[in-house]
Amino acid sequence: MINIGIIGAGRIGRVHGESITKYVQDARVKAIADPFLNDQTKAWAKSMGIEECYTDYKKILEDSSIEAVLICASTDQHSPLSIEALAAGKHVFCEKPIDHDVDKIKAVLEAVKTSGKKYQVGFNRRFDHNFKAIHEAVAAGKVGKQQIIKITSRDPEPPSIDYVKVSGGIFLDMTIHDFDMVRYLSGSEVVEVYAEGSVTVDPKIGEAGDVDTAVITLKLANGATAVIDNCRAACYGYDQRAEVFGDKGCIAISNDSNSNAVFSGKDGVVAEKPMFFFLERYMQAYASEVEQFVDAIVNDKEVPVNANDGLQPVLIGLAAKKSVEEHRPVKISEISASYNI
Repeated sequence: MINIGIIGAGRIGRVHGESITKYVQDARVKAIADPFLNDQTKAWAKSMGIEECYTDYKKILEDSSIEAVLICASTDQHSPLSIEALAAGKHVFCEKPIDHDVDKIKAVLEAVKTSGKKYQVGFNRRFDHNFKAIHEAVAAGKVGKQQIIKITSRDPEPPSIDYVKVSGGIFLDMTIHDFDMVRYLSGSEVVEVYAEGSVTVDPKIGEAGDVDTAVITLKLANGATAVIDNCRAACYGYDQRAEVFGDKGCIAISNDSNSNAVFSGKDGVVAEKPMFFFLERYMQAYASEVEQFVDAIVNDKEVPVNANDGLQPVLIGLAAKKSVEEHRPVKISEISASYNI
């Protein structure tokens, strides 16, 4: 049984706390820490069987019985906490992104290398049953030579403006999942990006220096072209679809819904809307990613999403951001070279 400590008791910290407690058999959450810990959080932790609640995360790092740490704090704390936890001898699962600053990500990669500990990045969509089905079919050669990859990702409603201001922008906050999906589904690296962005949802997002709607075209090393479309708001729910088309066939996934019931009547045919929130769609995926992290620790295996997998989508996101700003295609090598990668 692996003892886990969670740093950060916000929404994602609680998601992991619940998923581990309910679904992960070989691990338990022993402690959780958050500087803004309150009675409500303590009550929730007690209901989950979590023994210790701290305002100081260092108590988790000092606990020799805790073997692994989940970093669910604010994004600006991901890289420094990763380095500190690795130095304390803990295996680390870090929510995405590792950082918005590539130099800080490089420092984490170096810390992982010298520590000898497991380090996994939280790209939960890789563990969703739908995306996994595409990945496995493509890897088995069922679609043949890849030609076109399409990914649609639209949130049901936009985040708060306060969040937008610290998010790193749509490409490093929202689209980063889709950049990871392109790599995961294709098994290939992105070599060039062209992006167009606009503000169609909320003018305040534009005033904050971001876009809320985007279409991104990506050239891959294997010769395929990927197209991603994003929007911060879809009135009908959480819209997550993907398709890989090749010379032997095409595999596509549609949205999950609460049921597959379809009503047909004289006024038309009506089906269920997609699930409205990402927690509904991906709760099992959150459990599966931690389950595989624990398996990697117990059986000394490679983690399924490593630190380099955390770096590459950030490089792609920076290229997309530069493409929008300069109205031109941007090669990933251009971004990499600027950071001596």
